[in-house]
Amino acid sequence: MPFPYQENPAPTTATAVARVDTVVFDYGMVLSGPPDPTAWAHMRSITGLDEDHLHASYWKFRHDYDRGALTGRAYWHAVAADAGTPFTDTQIAELLAADVDLWTVPNRPMIEWAARLQRAGVRTGILSNIGDAMADGLKARLPWLSGFDHCTWSHELLMAKPEPAIYLKTAELMHVAPANILFIDDKQENVEAARTVGMQAIQYTGQPAFRREMRARGFASLLDVGVKPRRKPVPATK
Repeated sequence: MPFPYQENPAPTTATAVARVDTVVFDYGMVLSGPPDPTAWAHMRSITGLDEDHLHASYWKFRHDYDRGALTGRAYWHAVAADAGTPFTDTQIAELLAADVDLWTVPNRPMIEWAARLQRAGVRTGILSNIGDAMADGLKARLPWLSGFDHCTWSHELLMAKPEPAIYLKTAELMHVAPANILFIDDKQENVEAARTVGMQAIQYTGQPAFRREMRARGFASLLDVGVKPRRKPVPATK
């Protein structure tokens, strides 16, 4: 059965935190790396838009897409209308595929850590702001997603981070109290929202900083789970 971790090994005050038995990851920029520049260039080629116009229109409707207010196809129609250039069905199909390409560069250290947690019996989940076509694309391409106990895709709940309700719903779906969850996200506002509902949370800004923060917060044993200790060299005999 899963074994718990404690942020403070010997809590003695009323402020001592609960024990962690579940780790929940954001997907983008945590389990995945930065957007693939080749995929972005391909999207520019498909749309015929310059950098500034595509960037502005891409993000303008993204939250609605993530919250399920827009489907993938409706999202790209909205991008086209905002940019003042209609997209054909063929273009939209290509953009949906390229969008998945954009966000599937693996962040291998975090993926490998998640796998070690899973092998050790620690429960893991994903809480990601993501639209329907993106979620379908990730599930089709990334078999390792099936190793997580539960994946909360925002579009399915018609809500998105940093809305407090989506964190509470994730805890409910994972059958764990928020206080027993360690949540990891690259955006500070999402981390702060997780803390407001009682989760323990860390902002991910890169592997070295993440490892330092985990150790500083007392999560060294969680971070090092499944890592084989190095053997000390045997002294040479005369």
